[in-house]
Amino acid sequence: MKIARTLDLQGEACPYPPIYTIEELNDMEPGEVLEVIVDHPPSLTNVPEEVVRNGHTVLGEPVRNGAVFHLYFQVAEK
Repeated sequence: MKIARTLDLQGEACPYPPIYTIEELNDMEPGEVLEVIVDHPPSLTNVPEEVVRNGHTVLGEPVRNGAVFHLYFQVAEK
């Protein structure tokens, strides 16, 4: 998987991670992959739900690295 951009949202609490993730995805090209790094547990549910609601794709399960999680999303085709 080739990651086009990484969005580090460590220290950000809801509602900001879903908002920033959607803004970033909407600024990317169709098919590109965005890596989102979060450390706020509710983001593990809120961010993927918002991504799907906006028509983008969740790529696999979150990858845990200590207290930090890496989420991967693919931009929807237009």
